[in-house]
Amino acid sequence: MSEEIKVKVEHLTKSFGDLLVLDDISFEVKKGEFLCIVGPTGCGKTTFLNSLCKLYDIDSGSITMNGKPIDLKRDDIAYIFQEYSTMSWLTVEENIRYGLKIKHCGEALMRERVENVMEMVGLTKYRNYYPRQLSASMLQRVVIARAFAVEPQLLLMDEPYGQLDLQLKYHLEDELINLWRKTGTTVIFITHNIEEAVYLSNRILVLTNKPTKVKESIENPLPRPRKVSAPEFVEIRERVTELIKWW
Repeated sequence: MSEEIKVKVEHLTKSFGDLLVLDDISFEVKKGEFLCIVGPTGCGKTTFLNSLCKLYDIDSGSITMNGKPIDLKRDDIAYIFQEYSTMSWLTVEENIRYGLKIKHCGEALMRERVENVMEMVGLTKYRNYYPRQLSASMLQRVVIARAFAVEPQLLLMDEPYGQLDLQLKYHLEDELINLWRKTGTTVIFITHNIEEAVYLSNRILVLTNKPTKVKESIENPLPRPRKVSAPEFVEIRERVTELIKWW
């Protein structure tokens, strides 16, 4: 992981009417970092991601990428939502190619990248399947493969595994880590699952309840692959759990 700052958030404030959701939030994300953001349910984690990629206008503060205000026409940013976002009328391969077509990549480059990511996530033999023919885990693989195919500088993920059972979740988390390590993409991953945050992250950002502030930033130096039963893993998990309590 580089020491270069990829994303810088300064004094970010966001309200909806009289409801103050994000209250003077500031932090940095390094290039190639895997940052997990956790906090109490409803604290504004999704609001932050939506503000970062300009789905919401912010009240005050700034969000920069590579030292400049984020510009979706210039900056390579991919966003994986909570809901499955495959297009039902396209095959697996066509879904994965979609972002590359939008970016007007050449046919040779599209073919190379699509083949690579399909192989990475085990979808090659399902290339001609439609979403309705796929399981929940395969649908999420398609979404992840589509995001990585465009080789984004920044990948935003909003609780992408929340609807999956535990075994599928761990399998897809491992695939995500493999893709992240191979591509060097900077990842901001929102989750309400503390164990998931400890399993995935280089660093965990703990948010307070609304009005939301940054409570603490916790480095996560655990070696990979990680064992959830290891004492060091349990120690970090319990530390985050104590911080996230707001009652």
